[in-house]
Amino acid sequence: MTLQSDRAGQAEQSEPTTPRTAAGPGGDADRIREVVRDADPGAAWAVGGPDGPDGPDAVVEAGADAGADGDGDVDAGDRAGVLDVGGLAGVLAVWPVIGILVDAGELQLHTPLTAYGAGGELPDGTTAHQLLTHGSGPSPALVGLAERLCGGPLAGFAADRVWGPLGMTRTRFAADGTLRAPVADLARFLSHLLAPAGGPVSPAWTAQSLRIRTGELTPARGLLWHPAPHGAWSHGEGPALWVSPRGQRWAALLPTTPSAPLRTAFRDAVFG
Repeated sequence: MTLQSDRAGQAEQSEPTTPRTAAGPGGDADRIREVVRDADPGAAWAVGGPDGPDGPDAVVEAGADAGADGDGDVDAGDRAGVLDVGGLAGVLAVWPVIGILVDAGELQLHTPLTAYGAGGELPDGTTAHQLLTHGSGPSPALVGLAERLCGGPLAGFAADRVWGPLGMTRTRFAADGTLRAPVADLARFLSHLLAPAGGPVSPAWTAQSLRIRTGELTPARGLLWHPAPHGAWSHGEGPALWVSPRGQRWAALLPTTPSAPLRTAFRDAVFG
């Protein structure tokens, strides 16, 4: 990412955004469906706001536009709606758990990890803030820090303190360690991030995370979220999530194959 594009992305974060209205017949959902179907008919996706998806037409399960057999590329687990969302484990598990610890005063983002008995394999002085703003996503050290402060496995804490309260009853780590979830659970999570108060992810933590935390450094980053066009913030390059607090809009895309052109077209159709 160039310095020029970063500055443009940062400028877009300060532009006023008019909240989108819910999609109706022949509205946004139909346009978004066409964009996804043309590029990846087996993909799952959803769009909505703080009250949930825009409507039944704004939530598409995997393979719904590919026919009953999903062109032979969608397995039985996918057709049941529980998908591999391992690329989103950072914001679905690590990020909200870190936020709970910060809100409780048990973790200071700028305190070296060694003060918590973690991160000994990293350079001296490494902090959680540095790891959260690193472009490659959550590191094993960040997971280890969370588990040390939680007193147990991240998966159990996330299920008890984040997914359960939000009704994400089908989100879980599989036996092989892969995070799996249906698109409906992603919709519950994203809707919660736009809610004014209540629930496991505090508005304060969301606000801290969805702003530039890297100063003049490039590329610009928030806390595990990246600034995107149209005032949105994103996470993920395969399965991907977007949220726009100013626009009161969110989106989730779970393609059958990662595609940068599809991500761009989908994002622009939702937020543009």
